[in-house]
Amino acid sequence: MRPAEAADAAAGADGPASGSGGRVPADGKHPFLVALGERVRALRARRGRPRKALARDAGVSERHLANLEYGVGNASILVLLQVAHALDCSLAELLGDVSTSSPEWLMIRELLAGADEDGLRRARLAIGEALGSAGRGPARGLRVALVGLRGAGKSTLGALLAEDLGFPFVELSREIERLAGCTVGEIQALYGATAYRRYERRALEEVIRDRAEAVIATPGGLVSDPGSFTLLLDHCTTVWLQALPEDHLRRVAAQGDLRPMAASREALEDLKNILAGRAAFYAKADLTLDTSARSLDATFLALRRLVRESLRLPLSA
Repeated sequence: MRPAEAADAAAGADGPASGSGGRVPADGKHPFLVALGERVRALRARRGRPRKALARDAGVSERHLANLEYGVGNASILVLLQVAHALDCSLAELLGDVSTSSPEWLMIRELLAGADEDGLRRARLAIGEALGSAGRGPARGLRVALVGLRGAGKSTLGALLAEDLGFPFVELSREIERLAGCTVGEIQALYGATAYRRYERRALEEVIRDRAEAVIATPGGLVSDPGSFTLLLDHCTTVWLQALPEDHLRRVAAQGDLRPMAASREALEDLKNILAGRAAFYAKADLTLDTSARSLDATFLALRRLVRESLRLPLSA
Protein backbone atom coordinates (compact mmCIF):
# COMPACT_ATOMS: atom_id res chain seq x y z
CA MET A 1 0.00 0.00 0.00
CA ARG A 2 1.37 3.42 -0.99
CA PRO A 3 1.82 6.07 1.74
CA ALA A 4 -1.08 8.19 0.51
CA GLU A 5 -3.32 5.13 0.36
CA ALA A 6 -2.28 4.18 3.88
CA ALA A 7 -3.34 7.62 5.07
CA ASP A 8 -6.70 7.11 3.35
CA ALA A 9 -7.13 3.75 5.03
CA ALA A 10 -6.25 5.17 8.45
CA ALA A 11 -8.95 7.78 7.96
CA GLY A 12 -11.53 5.22 6.90
CA ALA A 13 -11.27 6.39 3.29
CA ASP A 14 -12.78 3.27 1.76
CA GLY A 15 -16.03 3.70 3.71
CA PRO A 16 -18.94 5.86 2.61
CA ALA A 17 -18.62 9.61 2.98
CA SER A 18 -20.50 11.24 5.82
CA GLY A 19 -20.51 14.32 7.99
CA SER A 20 -20.99 17.85 6.69
CA GLY A 21 -21.24 16.67 3.10
CA GLY A 22 -24.85 15.59 3.64
CA ARG A 23 -26.77 12.31 3.95
CA VAL A 24 -25.25 9.33 2.14
CA PRO A 25 -27.64 7.48 -0.19
CA ALA A 26 -28.59 3.87 0.48
CA ASP A 27 -26.03 2.61 -2.07
CA GLY A 28 -23.24 4.14 0.04
CA LYS A 29 -22.06 6.48 -2.73
CA HIS A 30 -21.92 10.17 -2.00
CA PRO A 31 -23.02 12.28 -5.03
CA PHE A 32 -19.91 14.43 -4.80
CA LEU A 33 -17.62 11.38 -4.87
CA VAL A 34 -19.56 9.92 -7.80
CA ALA A 35 -19.18 13.18 -9.74
CA LEU A 36 -15.48 13.33 -8.80
CA GLY A 37 -14.97 9.83 -10.12
CA GLU A 38 -16.73 10.69 -13.37
CA ARG A 39 -14.40 13.66 -13.85
CA VAL A 40 -11.36 11.49 -13.24
CA ARG A 41 -12.58 8.96 -15.82
CA ALA A 42 -13.39 11.71 -18.32
CA LEU A 43 -9.99 13.36 -17.89
CA ARG A 44 -8.26 10.00 -18.21
CA ALA A 45 -10.21 9.31 -21.40
CA ARG A 46 -9.41 12.78 -22.77
CA ARG A 47 -5.71 12.13 -22.12
CA GLY A 48 -5.95 8.64 -23.63
CA ARG A 49 -4.50 7.07 -20.49
CA PRO A 50 -5.24 3.46 -19.47
CA ARG A 51 -6.09 3.08 -15.81
CA LYS A 52 -3.02 0.97 -15.16
CA ALA A 53 -0.69 3.63 -16.58
CA LEU A 54 -2.39 6.45 -14.69
CA ALA A 55 -2.26 4.49 -11.42
CA ARG A 56 1.46 3.90 -11.93
CA ASP A 57 2.19 7.58 -12.68
CA ALA A 58 0.03 8.76 -9.76
CA GLY A 59 1.74 6.37 -7.33
CA VAL A 60 -1.49 4.61 -6.28
CA SER A 61 -2.73 1.08 -6.82
CA GLU A 62 -5.00 0.35 -9.77
CA ARG A 63 -7.68 -0.85 -7.35
CA HIS A 64 -7.50 2.41 -5.40
CA LEU A 65 -7.86 4.40 -8.62
CA ALA A 66 -10.80 2.26 -9.71
CA ASN A 67 -12.54 2.89 -6.38
CA LEU A 68 -11.98 6.61 -6.86
CA GLU A 69 -13.40 6.54 -10.39
CA TYR A 70 -16.54 4.73 -9.30
CA GLY A 71 -17.19 6.93 -6.27
CA VAL A 72 -16.39 4.23 -3.73
CA GLY A 73 -13.19 5.50 -2.18
CA ASN A 74 -13.06 8.81 -0.30
CA ALA A 75 -9.56 9.75 -1.42
CA SER A 76 -7.31 11.99 0.63
CA ILE A 77 -6.20 15.35 -0.69
CA LEU A 78 -2.73 13.89 -1.23
CA VAL A 79 -4.08 11.16 -3.52
CA LEU A 80 -6.09 13.74 -5.46
CA LEU A 81 -2.97 15.88 -5.87
CA GLN A 82 -1.06 12.88 -7.17
CA VAL A 83 -3.83 11.98 -9.64
CA ALA A 84 -4.13 15.59 -10.81
CA HIS A 85 -0.39 15.77 -11.38
CA ALA A 86 -0.43 12.51 -13.32
CA LEU A 87 -3.32 13.82 -15.46
CA ASP A 88 -1.48 17.12 -16.00
CA CYS A 89 -4.45 19.14 -14.73
CA SER A 90 -5.17 21.42 -11.79
CA LEU A 91 -6.77 20.20 -8.60
CA ALA A 92 -9.59 22.67 -9.34
CA GLU A 93 -10.33 20.85 -12.59
CA LEU A 94 -10.43 17.54 -10.78
CA LEU A 95 -12.82 18.92 -8.15
CA GLY A 96 -15.12 20.49 -10.72
CA ASP A 97 -14.46 24.21 -10.33
CA VAL A 98 -16.77 26.20 -12.62
CA SER A 99 -13.80 27.66 -14.49
CA THR A 100 -12.94 24.16 -15.69
CA SER A 101 -16.46 23.14 -16.68
CA SER A 102 -16.15 23.57 -20.44
CA PRO A 103 -13.46 23.79 -23.16
CA GLU A 104 -13.98 27.56 -23.44
CA TRP A 105 -13.47 28.03 -19.71
CA LEU A 106 -10.31 25.95 -19.85
CA MET A 107 -8.92 27.90 -22.80
CA ILE A 108 -9.64 31.20 -21.04
CA ARG A 109 -7.82 29.90 -17.95
CA GLU A 110 -4.85 28.94 -20.11
CA LEU A 111 -4.74 32.40 -21.71
CA LEU A 112 -4.77 34.09 -18.31
CA ALA A 113 -2.39 31.73 -16.54
CA GLY A 114 0.78 33.71 -17.25
CA ALA A 115 -0.68 37.22 -17.06
CA ASP A 116 0.45 39.72 -14.45
CA GLU A 117 -1.99 41.73 -12.31
CA ASP A 118 -2.31 44.55 -14.86
CA GLY A 119 -2.88 42.08 -17.67
CA LEU A 120 -5.59 40.34 -15.66
CA ARG A 121 -7.28 43.68 -14.98
CA ARG A 122 -7.30 44.57 -18.68
CA ALA A 123 -8.64 41.11 -19.52
CA ARG A 124 -11.43 41.50 -16.95
CA LEU A 125 -12.46 44.84 -18.39
CA ALA A 126 -12.36 43.50 -21.95
CA ILE A 127 -14.48 40.49 -20.99
CA GLY A 128 -16.96 42.75 -19.21
CA GLU A 129 -17.21 44.97 -22.28
CA ALA A 130 -17.64 41.99 -24.58
CA LEU A 131 -20.45 40.66 -22.39
CA GLY A 132 -22.09 44.06 -22.11
CA SER A 133 -21.60 44.27 -18.34
CA ALA A 134 -18.80 46.80 -18.02
CA GLY A 135 -19.96 50.22 -16.92
CA ARG A 136 -16.74 52.16 -17.45
CA GLY A 137 -17.24 55.65 -18.81
CA PRO A 138 -20.69 57.24 -19.21
CA ALA A 139 -22.59 54.22 -17.88
CA ARG A 140 -21.09 54.93 -14.45
CA GLY A 141 -23.13 58.08 -14.20
CA LEU A 142 -22.08 60.19 -11.23
CA ARG A 143 -22.05 57.42 -8.65
CA VAL A 144 -19.25 57.45 -6.10
CA ALA A 145 -18.70 54.41 -3.89
CA LEU A 146 -16.53 54.46 -0.78
CA VAL A 147 -14.89 51.15 0.14
CA GLY A 148 -12.76 50.07 3.08
CA LEU A 149 -12.96 48.48 6.50
CA ARG A 150 -15.36 49.63 9.18
CA GLY A 151 -13.87 52.70 10.83
CA ALA A 152 -12.32 54.06 7.64
CA GLY A 153 -14.70 57.02 7.65
CA LYS A 154 -17.11 55.95 4.90
CA SER A 155 -20.26 57.13 6.65
CA THR A 156 -18.88 60.41 7.98
CA LEU A 157 -16.97 61.39 4.85
CA GLY A 158 -19.66 59.99 2.57
CA ALA A 159 -22.36 62.19 4.09
CA LEU A 160 -20.12 65.27 3.80
CA LEU A 161 -19.23 64.45 0.20
CA ALA A 162 -22.86 63.86 -0.79
CA GLU A 163 -23.86 67.22 0.69
CA ASP A 164 -21.04 68.95 -1.16
CA LEU A 165 -21.94 67.33 -4.49
CA GLY A 166 -25.68 67.66 -4.02
CA PHE A 167 -26.09 63.89 -4.43
CA PRO A 168 -28.18 61.44 -2.37
CA PHE A 169 -26.18 59.65 0.32
CA VAL A 170 -26.79 55.89 0.42
CA GLU A 171 -25.58 53.59 3.18
CA LEU A 172 -25.79 50.20 1.53
CA SER A 173 -26.16 48.44 4.89
CA ARG A 174 -29.42 50.35 5.49
CA GLU A 175 -30.67 49.32 2.05
CA ILE A 176 -29.86 45.70 2.86
CA GLU A 177 -31.84 45.93 6.09
CA ARG A 178 -34.77 47.54 4.28
CA LEU A 179 -34.90 44.68 1.79
CA ALA A 180 -34.54 41.98 4.43
CA GLY A 181 -36.85 43.56 6.98
CA CYS A 182 -34.32 43.01 9.77
CA THR A 183 -30.87 44.14 10.85
CA VAL A 184 -27.62 42.99 9.28
CA GLY A 185 -26.81 41.07 12.47
CA GLU A 186 -30.18 39.31 12.36
CA ILE A 187 -29.70 38.39 8.69
CA GLN A 188 -26.36 36.79 9.54
CA ALA A 189 -27.69 35.01 12.63
CA LEU A 190 -30.96 33.77 11.11
CA TYR A 191 -30.01 33.03 7.52
CA GLY A 192 -26.22 32.97 7.31
CA ALA A 193 -23.55 34.66 5.23
CA THR A 194 -24.80 33.33 1.89
CA ALA A 195 -28.23 34.92 2.34
CA TYR A 196 -26.61 38.16 3.46
CA ARG A 197 -24.52 38.29 0.27
CA ARG A 198 -27.69 37.82 -1.80
CA TYR A 199 -29.35 40.78 -0.07
CA GLU A 200 -26.18 42.79 -0.50
CA ARG A 201 -26.06 42.09 -4.24
CA ARG A 202 -29.76 42.92 -4.67
CA ALA A 203 -29.42 46.18 -2.72
CA LEU A 204 -26.44 47.22 -4.83
CA GLU A 205 -28.24 46.38 -8.06
CA GLU A 206 -31.23 48.48 -6.99
CA VAL A 207 -29.09 51.49 -6.10
CA ILE A 208 -27.27 51.30 -9.43
CA ARG A 209 -30.54 50.93 -11.31
CA ASP A 210 -32.38 53.73 -9.52
CA ARG A 211 -29.67 56.34 -8.99
CA ALA A 212 -27.43 57.86 -11.64
CA GLU A 213 -26.02 60.21 -8.99
CA ALA A 214 -25.17 59.03 -5.48
CA VAL A 215 -22.48 58.70 -2.86
CA ILE A 216 -22.57 55.12 -1.58
CA ALA A 217 -20.99 53.92 1.65
CA THR A 218 -20.42 50.18 1.21
CA PRO A 219 -20.08 47.44 3.85
CA GLY A 220 -16.44 46.57 4.53
CA GLY A 221 -16.90 42.96 3.43
CA LEU A 222 -18.48 43.69 0.05
CA VAL A 223 -15.15 42.91 -1.63
CA SER A 224 -15.50 39.33 -0.35
CA ASP A 225 -18.06 38.72 -3.10
CA PRO A 226 -16.20 39.11 -6.41
CA GLY A 227 -19.47 39.47 -8.34
CA SER A 228 -20.74 42.35 -6.22
CA PHE A 229 -17.35 44.03 -6.18
CA THR A 230 -17.08 43.80 -9.96
CA LEU A 231 -20.55 45.33 -10.24
CA LEU A 232 -19.43 48.18 -8.00
CA LEU A 233 -16.21 48.78 -9.96
CA ASP A 234 -18.06 48.77 -13.26
CA HIS A 235 -20.83 51.17 -12.26
CA CYS A 236 -19.24 53.53 -9.75
CA THR A 237 -16.17 55.66 -9.31
CA THR A 238 -14.66 53.90 -6.32
CA VAL A 239 -12.55 55.35 -3.53
CA TRP A 240 -10.64 53.22 -1.03
CA LEU A 241 -10.54 54.99 2.31
CA GLN A 242 -7.42 53.62 3.96
CA ALA A 243 -6.52 53.90 7.62
CA LEU A 244 -4.05 52.40 10.03
CA PRO A 245 -5.38 49.29 11.79
CA GLU A 246 -5.12 51.10 15.13
CA ASP A 247 -7.30 53.92 13.81
CA HIS A 248 -9.88 51.47 12.45
CA LEU A 249 -10.14 49.83 15.85
CA ARG A 250 -10.25 53.12 17.77
CA ARG A 251 -13.02 54.54 15.58
CA VAL A 252 -15.11 51.37 15.75
CA ALA A 253 -14.74 51.30 19.53
CA ALA A 254 -15.79 54.96 19.70
CA GLN A 255 -18.98 53.97 17.86
CA GLY A 256 -19.65 51.32 20.52
CA ASP A 257 -19.51 48.56 17.91
CA LEU A 258 -16.83 45.89 17.98
CA ARG A 259 -18.38 43.54 15.42
CA PRO A 260 -17.01 41.21 14.16
CA MET A 261 -14.15 41.32 16.65
CA ALA A 262 -16.01 41.48 19.94
CA ALA A 263 -15.30 37.89 20.90
CA SER A 264 -11.57 38.11 20.22
CA ARG A 265 -8.91 39.06 22.74
CA GLU A 266 -6.64 39.80 19.81
CA ALA A 267 -8.92 42.33 18.17
CA LEU A 268 -6.13 44.37 16.62
CA GLU A 269 -4.40 41.29 15.24
CA ASP A 270 -7.70 40.05 13.82
CA LEU A 271 -8.29 43.40 12.17
CA LYS A 272 -4.80 43.39 10.67
CA ASN A 273 -5.44 39.95 9.21
CA ILE A 274 -8.80 41.04 7.76
CA LEU A 275 -7.19 44.11 6.23
CA ALA A 276 -4.33 42.07 4.78
CA GLY A 277 -6.82 39.64 3.24
CA ARG A 278 -8.87 42.41 1.62
CA ALA A 279 -6.21 44.98 0.73
CA ALA A 280 -5.55 43.59 -2.75
CA PHE A 281 -9.27 43.94 -3.54
CA TYR A 282 -9.63 47.41 -2.04
CA ALA A 283 -6.63 48.44 -4.12
CA LYS A 284 -8.71 47.86 -7.28
CA ALA A 285 -10.57 51.09 -6.48
CA ASP A 286 -10.06 54.03 -8.85
CA LEU A 287 -8.86 56.34 -6.09
CA THR A 288 -7.19 55.88 -2.70
CA LEU A 289 -7.17 58.26 0.25
CA ASP A 290 -5.40 57.80 3.58
CA THR A 291 -7.78 58.91 6.33
CA SER A 292 -5.17 58.48 9.06
CA ALA A 293 -2.81 61.09 7.64
CA ARG A 294 -4.74 64.28 8.48
CA SER A 295 -7.66 65.79 10.38
CA LEU A 296 -11.29 65.15 9.39
CA ASP A 297 -11.63 68.57 7.73
CA ALA A 298 -8.39 68.16 5.80
CA THR A 299 -9.32 64.60 4.82
CA PHE A 300 -12.69 65.74 3.51
CA LEU A 301 -11.09 68.51 1.43
CA ALA A 302 -8.66 65.98 -0.04
CA LEU A 303 -11.53 63.59 -0.82
CA ARG A 304 -13.57 66.40 -2.34
CA ARG A 305 -10.70 67.33 -4.64
CA LEU A 306 -10.03 63.72 -5.67
CA VAL A 307 -13.68 63.02 -6.50
CA ARG A 308 -14.44 66.31 -8.24
CA GLU A 309 -11.36 65.97 -10.41
CA SER A 310 -12.24 62.37 -11.25
CA LEU A 311 -15.84 63.32 -12.14
CA ARG A 312 -14.65 66.46 -13.93
CA LEU A 313 -16.70 68.70 -11.70
CA PRO A 314 -15.52 72.23 -10.83
CA LEU A 315 -13.56 72.58 -7.59
CA SER A 316 -15.01 76.01 -6.92
CA ALA A 317 -18.60 74.78 -6.53
